[in-house]
Amino acid sequence: MKNSFNLTDKDLNILNSKKGLEALLRQNKFDLQKALRNVKYEKRLEKLQEEMLILQQWVARNNKKVIILFEGRDAAGKGGAIRRIIQHLPPRAIRVVALPKPNQTEIGQWYFQRYINRLPNNGEIVFFDRSWYNRAVVEPVNGFCSKKEYDIFMGQVNEFEKMIQDSGIILLKLYFSITKNEQARRFNDIISSSHKKWKYSEVDKKAITLWDEYTKYKETMFLNTQKATPWKIIKANRKTNARIRAFEYILHKIPYENKDLETIKPKSIRALLEG
Repeated sequence: MKNSFNLTDKDLNILNSKKGLEALLRQNKFDLQKALRNVKYEKRLEKLQEEMLILQQWVARNNKKVIILFEGRDAAGKGGAIRRIIQHLPPRAIRVVALPKPNQTEIGQWYFQRYINRLPNNGEIVFFDRSWYNRAVVEPVNGFCSKKEYDIFMGQVNEFEKMIQDSGIILLKLYFSITKNEQARRFNDIISSSHKKWKYSEVDKKAITLWDEYTKYKETMFLNTQKATPWKIIKANRKTNARIRAFEYILHKIPYENKDLETIKPKSIRALLEG
């Protein structure tokens, strides 16, 4: 049965719940459909977070080691996705690695060395918010490495990842993809926010003008670094959808026990909003 707002009885029950009323009260402009989408997103996220805890317990119980790389354009939403994924995981069982630029000691080391030192221990999941793939895109685009250093990296990275996996580590690689207009919009939001403007770096300032250079190196990376581990490209113009897709992919790819196949089954956007 439909009403004048084109909502089903099930939709109305959702909006009449505690979460539904909270979603409505958070709005500056009254929008029933938006509130409904937000509640359904949160409910889906909670189910996936519960399933992620089952995965984490399997990792800990069986002394597994997992690495999940998050790459993508600046402001693509990598950090926000990681925060939702780890939200209810035991802090001692996971690590988030977001390395600053290398210090003088690290500059003199083998490039992969600073990352090797952050690989997971038994029973641990490590999330990289940017990874060794800085050298595949960000560094050459911004002139932070030489062509020789770039070529050496590209010649070694597949073997490096094969060695990681041969040692028993599960490795996943996700790339968050946004459009040029969406990146510009997010940068404007960051600049205008008193709480976020600290995030706007010198690299960010040049990202729009260097868009085509980023694209060239990104495509080369995709073409030449699939040998050991394939990339999963996440369309991230809508952050909520990107978080769900990343979650589903991680839960689908890691072979943990007691997996709820119905929960992790990728759902279309229409199914998510109607389910």
